[in-house]
Amino acid sequence: MSGNFFQQINRKKTREIKVGDLTVGGDSKISVQSMTNTVTTDIESTIKQINELSGFGADIVRVSCPDPESSHAIREIIKEVDVPIVADVHFHYQRGIESIISGASCLRINPGNIGSREKLRELVKVAKDYGVSMRVGVNAGSLEKNILEKYGEPCPEAMVESAMATANFLEDLDFNEFKISVKASNIFLAIESYRKLSLMTNAPLHLGVTEAGTYTPGTIKSSIGIASLLMEGIGDTIRVSLSSNPIDEIKVGFEILKSLGIRNRGLTIISCPSCARQGFPVIDMVSKLEKKFSNLTTPLTLSIIGCVVNGPGEAKKTDIAITGGKSNHMVYINGLADHKISDDKLFEHLVELIETKVNELEDKDKISNLIVNA
Repeated sequence: MSGNFFQQINRKKTREIKVGDLTVGGDSKISVQSMTNTVTTDIESTIKQINELSGFGADIVRVSCPDPESSHAIREIIKEVDVPIVADVHFHYQRGIESIISGASCLRINPGNIGSREKLRELVKVAKDYGVSMRVGVNAGSLEKNILEKYGEPCPEAMVESAMATANFLEDLDFNEFKISVKASNIFLAIESYRKLSLMTNAPLHLGVTEAGTYTPGTIKSSIGIASLLMEGIGDTIRVSLSSNPIDEIKVGFEILKSLGIRNRGLTIISCPSCARQGFPVIDMVSKLEKKFSNLTTPLTLSIIGCVVNGPGEAKKTDIAITGGKSNHMVYINGLADHKISDDKLFEHLVELIETKVNELEDKDKISNLIVNA
């Protein structure tokens, strides 16, 4: 079912860049990123985590390259993964050169610690030779000393000045394959920095609230910051930064995009918080269904409502719905009341309905693709 109640977001048109085979910016989809928390030189563990992230929908994955062994490890890592790899480089521009030669699709550099312009010039030359893009990643916690002395503290003007100084330098070198981020752990600082930056460049913008914290507070902070900007049409790729399993970052990232009607992936569940009126244990049912279909990629909407107060109304807007009754519960298909099901068969029945609907949608999508490509 289509929920045609989303406000049209007029996304700012930025220039397109390539991150491996993926396009970022322009009319490209807003990509969702994460970063490994394994030791990069533990190649087996790093490959395993990247592939897990890819399985949950990650479009781009970043790995840290603090030493030569890590940047050289990229050569083996990229052989076993199918998403573009971004090498995260701080302090030592040589790690960037090594990562490029090893096969990284993109570099993340920090203007606050990458070193002199001559070092950056050398890095750009190698990036151009290998067709590798960059992210100019400004962080409030690591601004250049001269900019901090000028402004006294991190502020939007300081963040944007840092970003644009490096962006202008790259463009002067005829290098335009870069995106920019101006992240801060303070939501207001991050939002205002991105707003100002968006007015000054057509480079694609990578959104995020850095060091947002553990799962619950980090999800809330990131959702407020990222969604506020996306609703203004700002942003081309996002990363939710959580002190949690990186898979959680991907899940939250897609939930933000789904909530705004920007990019739908997997199961979207509308569920009530439950109360004394519920005809079945709603919270337990939703938890089991989310776990069962955590890897689902086909967009599907499901409403799980414990009683008839809002159940029939919500059912009209979803592919599959259940509204609780005293012992038998009404099942809706494509917004229409279809049949009833008893308590003891409810979970298994919903699983069967979801799997059947997914197969129908996937078959329909295959036929559409055949027609388009005919």
